[in-house]
Amino acid sequence: MDMHTIDAKAFQKLFLAGANRINEQKEYINELNVFPVPDGDTGTNMSLTILSAAKEVEKISNPTIASLCKAISGGSLRGARGNSGVILSQLFRGFTKSVSKADGLGKKEIAAGFNRAVETAYKAVMKPKEGTILTVARGMAERAAELAETDLELIPYCEEIVSFGYEVLSKTPEMLPVLKEAGVVDSGGQGLMEVLKGVLDALPGRVTEIVIPEGPAVSVPVTPAKSGDYVPPADIKFGYCTEFIIMLNKPLSSEEEKELKEYFLGMGDSLVLVADEDICKVHVHTNHPGQAFEKALTYGPLSNMKVDNMRLEHEEKLIKDAEKVAARQREEEALAEEEAKKEPPKKIGFIAVSIGDGLSEIFKDLGVDYLIEGGQTMNPSTEDMLEAIDHVNAENIFILPNNKNIVLAAEQAAKLTAEKNIIVLPTKTIPQGIAAMVGYMTEVDVEENKDGMTECYQNIMSGQVTYAVRDTTINGKTIRNGDIMGIDDEGIRAVGTDVAQTTLDLLSQMVDADSELISLYYGENVTGEQAEELAAKVEEMFPDVEIETNFGGQPIYYYMVSVE
Repeated sequence: MDMHTIDAKAFQKLFLAGANRINEQKEYINELNVFPVPDGDTGTNMSLTILSAAKEVEKISNPTIASLCKAISGGSLRGARGNSGVILSQLFRGFTKSVSKADGLGKKEIAAGFNRAVETAYKAVMKPKEGTILTVARGMAERAAELAETDLELIPYCEEIVSFGYEVLSKTPEMLPVLKEAGVVDSGGQGLMEVLKGVLDALPGRVTEIVIPEGPAVSVPVTPAKSGDYVPPADIKFGYCTEFIIMLNKPLSSEEEKELKEYFLGMGDSLVLVADEDICKVHVHTNHPGQAFEKALTYGPLSNMKVDNMRLEHEEKLIKDAEKVAARQREEEALAEEEAKKEPPKKIGFIAVSIGDGLSEIFKDLGVDYLIEGGQTMNPSTEDMLEAIDHVNAENIFILPNNKNIVLAAEQAAKLTAEKNIIVLPTKTIPQGIAAMVGYMTEVDVEENKDGMTECYQNIMSGQVTYAVRDTTINGKTIRNGDIMGIDDEGIRAVGTDVAQTTLDLLSQMVDADSELISLYYGENVTGEQAEELAAKVEEMFPDVEIETNFGGQPIYYYMVSVE
């Protein structure tokens, strides 16, 4: 690289530097994520997106600008997660389309690339919101164009662009009141600037070594909607199905991982242990779940803890040894795919995003063919959607994202599918997805079902009851870390310290004189008894409205509710 042009080798290094930078800063970016609720996933989504591309870029031994552009565009697209990740992938897609035929990147190419990047990203978002990553990117594109014809050398030119990006970022709280109230800048915009800061640091050689984390990032398992293996209660040797995530204080060494496996196998069976840089997911059948928790706590704090008494539940899916399960699952899936291809495709199939055993069972009972596990803290990628589409043998496939952060990934998968007709119903909550499936009618055609299902999910109000992950102020409400929040389609409607009372406060703002049915879906941290007690209070508060209570089993959310 000279002072006028970035060649292919330098371009490769710069992109990996940007990926490394945002991966290092993802937790900081997550802390800035207060819009629309403080759920903290922007940094994770953006990091997973760019790391997917970085792994493809890293594989290229003799790079050209064209080969790097293909790897960046394809890798980020398939790995895109959440709204922020999809938008970042579109910025990459636009930039690489603009420069893919160039021999090197000078000021002219960079300016044109920024312009194409912004155009592509804005087109990907149905209702662009100013004060976000889009605004920051557009500001830098305009600055790049202004300076392209000056006599600035390449490095000062890039420094000016990045500097102006930070200036635009600092103004985002004035564009989005929720950011100003919380005292933070836009998290997506911050994520973009972290990528470009990494690129800028690598330009003059200030970063001497670029390291991309080895192995896959935290993945979202995609599970077919079918029954697993069951055993009678009498055959269960270890009675408690125990699951949790360790938020690692530091990455596990190979010796530590081996020690953990040996410990858990010594106290139970059906062990599944998967670790990456930040977390370790553990599943084990044991008679002493408390001892499993105590051992895990020596490696870091725990989250998503779950214990089921398999003997009392009469039936429990038996998880075999991790390697045996994986091998058998691959064999079964390959066989099923071959058999499915022999069968004529059915007219209509369904894919839904769900989380929690109870909610997944509801979707299966309603006729969903394939379930993708996902949620607020981990969004399925475009590639996950494409894999699901490939598994459903149908001419027309309805996709229910059931989360606003997953809609763009589903729509991108639909655009990449040519052999099947994909209809994305942009459901933003799981209750909306359930309502859509209830509205499906076997006797009418695809378009009539699209209209009918859309009408069904649009006619309900959805709500969730969860906890805040940081102190903030939103819409005039002061929220403390650990507070209980009641959120509906309009935003945060209730804040308190008691789950049941906050749920009642939320419903009091959702139910009106025309309401006929309230559905409660209780999560993994709520007992059936607690749910029934709440249902009784709801019935007392709204005597003219029918109350329906279902086990959802979802993490994070104590209750999901719908009113229709």
